Amino acid sequence: MALTTSLTAAIPVTALRDNRRVVKTTTYRRKQRQRGKLQQPQQQRQVQMVFGNFSHFGDVVQRDMEFLKKGVKRGAEWANETFRIPQVKKALDDFVWLRNFEDPHFSPPAQSPLWPQPYYPELSGLDLMMADLKALEAYVSHFYYQSKEWSKPLPEAYDAEEVVDYFRRRPHVVAFRLLEVFSSFASAAIRIRMSGVKEFLRPGSAKGIDENLSQYNFGMVLKETMLSLGPTFIKVGQSLSTRPDIIGPEISKALSELHDQIPPFPRTVAMKIMEEDLGSPIGSFFSYISEEPVAAASFGQVYRGSTLDGFDVAVKVQRPNLLHVVVRDIYILRLGLGLLQKIAKRKSDPRLYADELGKGLVGELDYTLEAANASEFLEAHSHFSFMQVPKVFQHLSRKRVLTMEWMVGESPTDLLSVTTSNSINHGSKYLERQKVDAKRRLLDLACCMLTHILETYVTQHQGR
Repeated sequence: MALTTSLTAAIPVTALRDNRRVVKTTTYRRKQRQRGKLQQPQQQRQVQMVFGNFSHFGDVVQRDMEFLKKGVKRGAEWANETFRIPQVKKALDDFVWLRNFEDPHFSPPAQSPLWPQPYYPELSGLDLMMADLKALEAYVSHFYYQSKEWSKPLPEAYDAEEVVDYFRRRPHVVAFRLLEVFSSFASAAIRIRMSGVKEFLRPGSAKGIDENLSQYNFGMVLKETMLSLGPTFIKVGQSLSTRPDIIGPEISKALSELHDQIPPFPRTVAMKIMEEDLGSPIGSFFSYISEEPVAAASFGQVYRGSTLDGFDVAVKVQRPNLLHVVVRDIYILRLGLGLLQKIAKRKSDPRLYADELGKGLVGELDYTLEAANASEFLEAHSHFSFMQVPKVFQHLSRKRVLTMEWMVGESPTDLLSVTTSNSINHGSKYLERQKVDAKRRLLDLACCMLTHILETYVTQHQGR
């Protein structure tokens, strides 16, 4: 008691009051922080009560859309079999493109008949009647000439003048395609805008992560749009995916799926194309053809098969009506570049770029040229021990069918992932051997690419 009294007496009264104020201030601040922590969830709940939980709503809508897609897909398959929709669609497509008028053995007339010339009123009645008959004959000759021009087929080798002449007589085909392209990109813009609104309303999301995710979603929407618009736009998407310095890494990552993740076309259509080009039923050439394609690309898809003499082969089949589709898109690109030239008042003709692109893409549609190039490639690089080039079966290859020896290869992307992989057991000799072997194969690949780029140039992208 004496000790306590002496200590209390030794401490000044002002110090005691200051200590009490510090204790009260600290306690008050602690209570304010606790009260703020309690108010934050309450404020978030109030925001959700006012605006709703959009993330949950988005999940429900996504599940409903997946369910509807499955139902629509089953219904479409049933309708295709019951009402023979593919056959009706082909007949309608031939009518729209006026393919029924086309003559493969077309030869242009020597000269287009002239329009009838006016006659003078001082002619007699008989002369007028004869003049009318001559005029009628001239009109009939002119329209007959125009109808014969409709029978001119689309050239198999790209020629700008013939392509322009072909589509000038089919303006409805160009108009329908322009409407399709415009509606596809308009739908993509709406989807991107709605995705941005959804991300804006989502609470508690990191800005950096959201920006990358937004770019990737933009790339996925662009990829789906390219897929829906067909082979030419898929080629454009593949080219864009190799330039992350221009479009960004996230968009490039999304578009890179266009190299090897393209939906195939039906097997029945592929088998029909093979029979048409080879001239006989499939069984007279192959003992086995896989039910599903092992790979699908922008211009064709590949089946694994076996010949009658026991060779394992890869059979590449071109997509149907590809020539008309590709050349039509090139013609539309040509129209756009011509309009750009007039607006910008440029002296150089930018339509030449479209013509060069058309020559390259149409050249890829002739598989006989690809077979000849593959044989030349085999002959030119047979002295490289690290290269294995598949043999081409010339008697089983045509314009839309290419048959080559089946070989198992390795993806450069997989090899690159092996060289950059990190393992817990860094001292594993097996892992080190794998990395060394992968690096050696990548160096061999680089040597191979440089060789045929500098000597026998071919188009390069990640899928190849």
